[in-house]
Amino acid sequence: MRKIRIPNKSKINIIICFTLQILVIVSLIAQVIYENWANVFLCVITLILFIIPNFISTKFKLKIPDTLEAIIYIFIFSAAILGEIQNFYGAIPYWDSLLHTLNGFICAAIGFSLINILNNGNNIDMTPIFVSLVAFCFSMTIGVFWEFVEFSLDHYLAMDTQKDQIVYQISSVKLNDKKINKTIKINNIDKTIIYSRQGTTIINGYLDIGLCDTIKDLFVNFIGALIFSIIGYLYVKNSYNYHFIENFVPKANKKVL
Repeated sequence: MRKIRIPNKSKINIIICFTLQILVIVSLIAQVIYENWANVFLCVITLILFIIPNFISTKFKLKIPDTLEAIIYIFIFSAAILGEIQNFYGAIPYWDSLLHTLNGFICAAIGFSLINILNNGNNIDMTPIFVSLVAFCFSMTIGVFWEFVEFSLDHYLAMDTQKDQIVYQISSVKLNDKKINKTIKINNIDKTIIYSRQGTTIINGYLDIGLCDTIKDLFVNFIGALIFSIIGYLYVKNSYNYHFIENFVPKANKKVL
């Protein structure tokens, strides 16, 4: 396989990381003032995540391309601080979809590089389609695992990471009084009334608790993974017009793709 050329380390990522860390600290102070301890915890986790690229690079002797490293920093900030604390997920359409698509692309790049890293010294010749398929499957596995995390946060910590949506029609076997496997369809749902000990809540439509969001996230993750896998396939086939992929693929210090 071809060798990957990693660009020289620049100071741009240091500036990006430092700037984003300052913004996170400012947000942290603000959340402490407002006594929003859940967001304080999220800010602390974000600061920890910022040190992971350097930790991985040092611990496992990897070279992370500047472009990929910068994207990781911006992705972390966009997801945690802008997405959750500043509610970009709710205020800006497709913000969540954009991040999940990017996540699919990045994870496929990491899966692509893992093949070479694990093959270091073994000299096993692998076909381009195999390399691309492994990268794709790795990305989708990470995407599924993350949906497990979101469901656990919502279920056990009463969060709403799997954003609920309003739908206006449902189809369910559960509503069938005859207990047979035949769906009962309800169309044009105008409102739903929820009775609880806290009072009565009226919803204009029907509240889908995370299913639509989960499937949408996995679908856009699929798109991101597929795009990189196709480009990765063309790259391994020695199509030199796709050498820009090197900006997204970490490599070991010794043997590389």
